[in-house]
Amino acid sequence: MSSKYEIDRLDIKIINYLRENARYPFTDLAKKLSVSPGTIHQRFEKLREAGIITGSSINIDYKSLGQAVTVLLGLHLHNAKDVDLVIQKLEKIKEITEAYYTTGNYALIIKVTVANIDHFHEFLRHELQSISEIRSTESFISLKQVISKDLALSISS
Repeated sequence: MSSKYEIDRLDIKIINYLRENARYPFTDLAKKLSVSPGTIHQRFEKLREAGIITGSSINIDYKSLGQAVTVLLGLHLHNAKDVDLVIQKLEKIKEITEAYYTTGNYALIIKVTVANIDHFHEFLRHELQSISEIRSTESFISLKQVISKDLALSISS
């Protein structure tokens, strides 16, 4: 879409319902919002085309699957120009679930999900420390995720 799509209150309501349940039927959503199913479909497509909605997802409880430890790691590189190469290597490591290119002390901050501390130790030794462009790391083991939420949306009046 060439121009910026301006969302309105109806768009926000649609987004909020779909954040709760991405599989919410458009016909049921239309009834809840007192509009036609075609309106919901059209708005959804405009939001998708504008890049505001980018797919659908499910939430997974990794602890239930035996992946009980989450670690955030700050990565220091030998040379900042190697960041793209390091990102390419990190993308191939299954334990890494998120990575952020940052300002501040670390070139990158990554999120790792592993079964236990022994698994994390093996990950460090055999995966992360085998990347020669990484100078050092600092680990932050998560004891518990205490906040997980989407950004609240609003319309300026």
